[in-house]
Amino acid sequence: MSESELAAARAKMIAKRFGGTTTSTGGKGTIRRKKKVTSRSTAAQSDAKLGVALKKLGATNIPGIEEVNFFKEDGKVIHFVNPRVQASIQANTYIISGPNETKPLQDLLPSIVSQLGMDNISQLQNFAASAAGNAGAIVNNDDDDDDDVPDLVAGNFEEISEEK
Repeated sequence: MSESELAAARAKMIAKRFGGTTTSTGGKGTIRRKKKVTSRSTAAQSDAKLGVALKKLGATNIPGIEEVNFFKEDGKVIHFVNPRVQASIQANTYIISGPNETKPLQDLLPSIVSQLGMDNISQLQNFAASAAGNAGAIVNNDDDDDDDVPDLVAGNFEEISEEK
């Protein structure tokens, strides 16, 4: 066998084994390429676990709720705007989720007066008393602004002016 016949036989065998004339990798006996595994974030995993737990409870969506307020003992309010509200009456469980903000009670005051309970009314009275105290302090500060006006001198001004 000559060199040319040997090269032709090798090319024929490669074409038969690998399905083409190119010597590419990926035939019999080569290592398989591992599939790249994309890991899910922990937040997505916890959301999925929470969804499974809610499904077990039988929680159903309650539509049409525009806002939810949680009143904390320190006078702050957790305020949800257009939340997703779910309820499971059998398990006595309510789930409120969505974007929220923690605000002081005074920031939401005109619109949430009807939602206040007895505990919050006492906080409101304390706030009103402190606001009244601050207003009184402001009025007293107005009297102190007259520092550039000289004090009155005891006696008659006409006599003092005639002496000069």
